[in-house]
Amino acid sequence: MSKDIVPVEHIESKILLIRSQKVMLDSDLAFLYGVGTKVLIQAVMRNIDRFPSDFIFQLSQEEFELLRSQIVTSKTSEGRGGRRYLPYAFTEQGVAMLSSVLKSPRAIMVNVEIMRAFVRLRRLLASNTELARKLDELEKKYDRQFAVVFEAIRQLMAPTEPAEPESRRKRIGFLAEEKPGRYSIGRKK
Repeated sequence: MSKDIVPVEHIESKILLIRSQKVMLDSDLAFLYGVGTKVLIQAVMRNIDRFPSDFIFQLSQEEFELLRSQIVTSKTSEGRGGRRYLPYAFTEQGVAMLSSVLKSPRAIMVNVEIMRAFVRLRRLLASNTELARKLDELEKKYDRQFAVVFEAIRQLMAPTEPAEPESRRKRIGFLAEEKPGRYSIGRKK
């Protein structure tokens, strides 16, 4: 697939963890496939027997509000007043099933890249688990003087929390306050 269509990093950034599952939202998938969210959902609903509850689920209002606050989107981010329904989340298997529903050349290429992103993420998590196991072995082997080092490594391996919204961040620097000058700009008559 051409790197110009969808960068892998963009796909990976759209994979979220909801209900302890790696998922992608309907609007993100629709964008990647180059179709409207409504078109994507209509295609799924026409083939709903291919999408059991472990392939696709609809977010609750609470999950949607939490997600919206984490990714800092506005209520009207989709244009024309925002979403009219709660988003659907597709698991890896649900995304794979989309390839049998959306058959355009772009959808096929994007689907292949999304599957690769899920596999890459799974490998990354597995290597992180292996690293944690090796770290435990090393900690048992060496005395307590390295405990601080091991704890620092564990903190680096821990998933990071989303950044604070701009409104809660402290400003760095200073704000220059200027007094209005005595002169004004005006037209001469």
